[in-house]
Amino acid sequence: MTKCPCNSKPPIVCLCGSTRFWQTFQEAALRETLADRIVLTVGCMTASDKDHGITPDQKARLDNLHLRKIDLADEVFILNVGGYIGESTGNELAYALALKKPVRTLEPLDLDAWLTERDTAMRATAHGPQA
Repeated sequence: MTKCPCNSKPPIVCLCGSTRFWQTFQEAALRETLADRIVLTVGCMTASDKDHGITPDQKARLDNLHLRKIDLADEVFILNVGGYIGESTGNELAYALALKKPVRTLEPLDLDAWLTERDTAMRATAHGPQA
């Protein structure tokens, strides 16, 4: 990746992933910063929202706030450690793709296959169990 010339604006990257992988967030933030990118990331890195007594309402607000960070970003970097993409990260990934933001992933991920699987699962959930 080429370095950002001093007379141009550095790209903005938003990190998305499960905060249970907080060390991966820290490592990625450092790598991205050293690659002359502005990094937007989660506000608190812990293994669990319960570590801070985060209520369901606060969790919803934090998830919405992270979507606004995606709005600001030039690209999104999904930290899919071990291939894991939880519900919030999945929502962020789908949102980024809907906005046609460039998406990078830590580990290989077939985005078309992931979207198809997610769409199928969401439709099955919406229709309830089949008899």
